Amino acid sequence: MPNSQFMRFVLVFLTLFGVCCSISDAQAGSVIKRVKEHNVVRCGSVERAGLATSAESGGWSGLNVDICRAIAAAVLGASDRIEYHQYETPKDFDAVRNQQDDVYFLTGSEIEEQKLAGKLLPGPTVFVESNAVMVASTSAAHHLSDLGKESICFMIGSSVERSLTAYFGALHKNWLRRPFSEDGEMIDTYNVQNCQAIGGEITTLAKIRLDSGVNRLSSRILPESLTIFPVIAATGTEDAQWSAIVAWTVNTLINAERPETHWYAGGAGAMPISAPDLGLDKEWQRRVLASVGNYGDIFNRHLGKGSLLKLDRGLNANYFRGGLLLSPFLE
Repeated sequence: MPNSQFMRFVLVFLTLFGVCCSISDAQAGSVIKRVKEHNVVRCGSVERAGLATSAESGGWSGLNVDICRAIAAAVLGASDRIEYHQYETPKDFDAVRNQQDDVYFLTGSEIEEQKLAGKLLPGPTVFVESNAVMVASTSAAHHLSDLGKESICFMIGSSVERSLTAYFGALHKNWLRRPFSEDGEMIDTYNVQNCQAIGGEITTLAKIRLDSGVNRLSSRILPESLTIFPVIAATGTEDAQWSAIVAWTVNTLINAERPETHWYAGGAGAMPISAPDLGLDKEWQRRVLASVGNYGDIFNRHLGKGSLLKLDRGLNANYFRGGLLLSPFLE
């Protein structure tokens, strides 16, 4: 065989070999296999009060974290087999771009700002966040529309600023703006009442009111939501089996809160998932609920009456109780 033909043969062989290896590597690198090999579920998000909060000891707690534990209980049989990572800088989001973590708790704005849409499969809603406004407990304002001459603190360029502008614009009403570029300065200004109201995500406001400042300010959050947006459990696009496991785990937590009636099943039986194709055993749902409780238990523990934040369920109630959370069930 002439040298030129031989070299072409070698190049073709190496190309085909490389393709085969790539296919093999892709199959071998599935998320479910990686999770079981490493015996850990890796989750991540930005830090949000009640959803994902880091402790001085280095651990994490919150609703997102407990959902990550529920997934670990389903797949690995142990809810403590998790790692939680914070996405604070654009570089931190490389964990999403490079598919290094297994579950990503994100909002639509975070996905768009970091250009992650092509890397993610959007999953179920785990929390309905909202922008709102907080005032001193002694304030005469009981609704957002009552704010007229009172100045409102907000972070400049934030969605809160856009929402406030739209809200008062629809009312054809002026409002006093107090923009800030540093949240610490903004909170201090509010606590000494140099601005009489403060806008932010409702979880952030609930955290702010815990620190009453030097004047021991008592605060309450006004009932109107400026903007409502979901925090979702997203997964990478490379493993549909893993995405299904994550989605069914979240759905199990939500459905388990449904009461049993004469018309439909409730609790763990609201939507029994027997899916050996997913690699889950028959007891996985009961193991999940035994590990972290249902969605209501998790909410109460980290955001509701059993937590420091003392937030009402509101939009995060199950649909049968007037909220927005609804998952497939045996209708």
